Amino acid sequence: MDKKTDIICDKRLSKYFAITEKALSIIKKNIVKGKEKEAKEIIDMASAYVSDAHYFKEEKHYVNAFAALNYAHGWIDTGARLGIFDVTDNQLFVIK
Repeated sequence: MDKKTDIICDKRLSKYFAITEKALSIIKKNIVKGKEKEAKEIIDMASAYVSDAHYFKEEKHYVNAFAALNYAHGWIDTGARLGIFDVTDNQLFVIK
């Protein structure tokens, strides 16, 4: 029996909340010296998208919640890739 991967359910959404919130927590503690201004902008944007995702989840708009989490993690990965955050976990971040 094939596992359904085209459904956004509570379990899947919770998994992605956990991943994105963990990554956000890590970057907040690992800002490269001299990159604080850029880091603040990225952290603010990612945090806003995570907040939006929580709102959408509460409203049962799971597709919008999932999309907001993906935007949040996109901001996080951009900062990691550009060297704004000193991170090494290639399971949480897109890094070189």
